Amino acid sequence: MGVISKDKKKITLYYNSENSIGKQTYAYVEAADEAVLAIDISKTKVTGTQWAEIAQGMNGSIGSLVNQDHPVFKEIYGNKKVDLDEHDWLRVLEKSPSTLAFPVVIKGDRFIPIQNPSDFVKFMDDDSAGIEKPYN
Repeated sequence: MGVISKDKKKITLYYNSENSIGKQTYAYVEAADEAVLAIDISKTKVTGTQWAEIAQGMNGSIGSLVNQDHPVFKEIYGNKKVDLDEHDWLRVLEKSPSTLAFPVVIKGDRFIPIQNPSDFVKFMDDDSAGIEKPYN
């Protein structure tokens, strides 16, 4: 059992309000006609357990959640791509949440990375039609 609520009647959004994709995605999610739990990672601390559950829900690694091109990441690690272990990736997200690569929408057991705010609209269209698509 995880720590993140996976209610089919509620949308949970992990986003950063300090970047444009996060702001726009939040606006799309808030406009949806469903209950919403929005977690702004620039204001709310997300635990390592939650980050790990998000990565697992998307069938990815914790490192896949980090934008290695983000200025904060580059300031710490330089311009070269780095290969960190899962614990170190968790520390990056915990200490520098602004490095989150994309907002994540959770509805039921579906974890959807939002690369572009319109991805949320596609997800909702698929969801309302009852279509099960892999988003991982």
